[in-house]
Amino acid sequence: MTGRYLNKTVIVTGGAGHLGQAITRAYLRDGADVVICGRRAPAQPIAENGRQAVFVQADIREAEQSQHVVDEAMGLFGRLDLLVNNAGGSPPMVAAEVSPMLTEKILKLNLLAPLVMSQQAYQAMTVRRVLQAPALLGNIINIASVSGARPSPGTAAYGAAKAGLLNATKSLAMEWGPWVRVNALIVGLVRHDAGLDHYGGEAGFNRVANMLPLKRMAEPEDVANACQYLSSEQASYISGATLEVDGGGEVPVFLYLAEQS
Repeated sequence: MTGRYLNKTVIVTGGAGHLGQAITRAYLRDGADVVICGRRAPAQPIAENGRQAVFVQADIREAEQSQHVVDEAMGLFGRLDLLVNNAGGSPPMVAAEVSPMLTEKILKLNLLAPLVMSQQAYQAMTVRRVLQAPALLGNIINIASVSGARPSPGTAAYGAAKAGLLNATKSLAMEWGPWVRVNALIVGLVRHDAGLDHYGGEAGFNRVANMLPLKRMAEPEDVANACQYLSSEQASYISGATLEVDGGGEVPVFLYLAEQS
C-alpha cells in the first residue's frame, strides 16, 4: 500500500466485474475510499488491506441512478477525486438484424452513461473551486476499447459508442481544464475466466496471445496499473490523451495467414 490516495474518493462504475474489481482493488491498496456501482452486487465484498469498497446498486443508463451514486460518495466521504467510467460491454450482434432497442441500450451504456456521469462527477469535483485558485481538483478515466479505434464487425454499435467516448474524452479535457483532467484507455484483449468459452478455452487464449507482439493477453491488473498512472502526479500534465493498453496492437491478419501458408 502506497497511501497515494489516502483521504481521496474514487468511483468505479461496473466495479464488480473483472476489470472493475482489479481497478477497485488497486485504489483500495493505495488508501482510497472507493465506491463501486452496478446492477448486481459482487458475490463477496471487495476489500484490500483492511479497506472495503462501498457498493451502490444502480443502473447508470438512468441519469437519476448515476446521480445517486455520486451523491452517495459525496455524502459518505465529502469529496470526489476520481471517476473511472469502466462499465460497458455488448453481446455479439448482426448489424443487419439487431433491433433498434438493443442498439439504443448499447449506446446508452457505453457512451451516454459515461458522458452523463462525467458531467455529474465534474459538478461534485469542482464544488471546492470557489475556495481555491486554479488547480487540479479531479480526474476522469474512460475505459474505451480497441473496438472504438478499428472496425468492430459483430459489435458495430459498441465500436461506434467507444469511438464516440474517445472523441468525448478530448472534448471534455479541453472544456474542463485546469480543474479536471480527462483521459482514456484503449484496452485490447483481456484474459479472464469469463472469456474462456468465447476464445475456445485455454488453447484459444494461447492462439490469440501468440498473435500479439508481447505474446500474452492483458491481465485485468494491467488495466488497473494504467489507471493508476493516469490519475497519478506523474501524469499531471496529461489530459485528453488515449493510452493504448493492448500489448503492442493486433498483428494484421494477412501477415498471420501468410506465416501459416
